[in-house]
Amino acid sequence: AMEKSYVSVLLLLVAISCVLAKDVGKKEIKETSTKPKLPQTLSRGWGDQLIWTQTYEEALFRAKSSNKPLMIIHHLDDCPHSQALKKVFAENKEIQKLAEKFILLNLVYETTDKNLAPDGQYVPRILFIDPSLTVRADITGRYSNRLYAYEPSDISLLHSNMQKALKLLKTEL
Repeated sequence: AMEKSYVSVLLLLVAISCVLAKDVGKKEIKETSTKPKLPQTLSRGWGDQLIWTQTYEEALFRAKSSNKPLMIIHHLDDCPHSQALKKVFAENKEIQKLAEKFILLNLVYETTDKNLAPDGQYVPRILFIDPSLTVRADITGRYSNRLYAYEPSDISLLHSNMQKALKLLKTEL
């Protein structure tokens, strides 16, 4: 019985994050030729009222200079898990309110900074970086093999992790 439950847990963990496909590039070319892409705001649907930074470099600069924590969301447009998380994130008033206190960045591509993929390049994943520009490895989700993954049902955990990131500032600075 022990063995069986272990297997089902493993399957669940595999199912909740989208592995980055190698042929993503091919697919995108096909899509753009069939329908023109609309210009996207920097929010990419994660919160149109929020102020989003354009690049990782800009986000780091703003976190350091404004003394605010940075929240980075890695996601993909064609990943159903990213889409599901984005929907609850954007519709949750408490989350959106709390997000105003952060420097915000959402990325549909990977940066060259290995610190942003401490346990792999899966999506969706959310990392917090403090104003000293340290990735907070201590602020994690609930999956041991995808430390920074969140599901829609983890929205209250994400909320408390955002609060934790803000509290760290007060104690450490």
